[in-house]
Amino acid sequence: MDPKIQWLGHDSFRLIGEKVVYIDPWKITDARHDADVVLVTHDHFDHFVIEDVDRVRNENTIVVVPEMLRGKVQGNVLVVRRGDKLTVNGVPVEVTAAYNLAPDRQNFHPNAYGGVGYIVTLNGKRIYHTGDTDPIPEMKGLEADIMLVPVSGTYVCNSDEAVQVVELVKPKLAIPMHWDSIVGTWEDANRFKQKAGVPVEILGKTS
Repeated sequence: MDPKIQWLGHDSFRLIGEKVVYIDPWKITDARHDADVVLVTHDHFDHFVIEDVDRVRNENTIVVVPEMLRGKVQGNVLVVRRGDKLTVNGVPVEVTAAYNLAPDRQNFHPNAYGGVGYIVTLNGKRIYHTGDTDPIPEMKGLEADIMLVPVSGTYVCNSDEAVQVVELVKPKLAIPMHWDSIVGTWEDANRFKQKAGVPVEILGKTS
């Protein structure tokens, strides 16, 4: 896969192209300190742990966080909002909305909470990490080559709703996330793969 995409478990990824980008580093066991950019989607415990950020960053790393994390990360930090388009350490980044619409999930990620997703461009490919979300209107019209989409249900869209997500964006490839830790199983990921209507790759976990 070009760029290389490593799933670190749950919603955590290491993207390797011209630069190295981590998204929501969590339970990091191999402290490489190789990140050019770290992107954090929101402040829940399974997405933001400062010790994990510290394991991947170095003195040149820029950490990108939404408003809710202002003041909670020291060093080279950029605070962003939905709709922002910027270049971070040479990496084009777009900030998207991420929230729940389903009535039984309203307390987890309400719209006003300000969670985000990110579209990152590496090696000419647009990689869209949706963050913790349901299918939402703001997704329509977004462009992505590769889409990282939650499938577990409970706190985020389930496998059937994840199919709706890819229908809104129409990526060339989808990768299921938000499974194997806390909630979600391989069966959720595989159910999504069978129904998605676009190529799906279920990644094995990289430590």
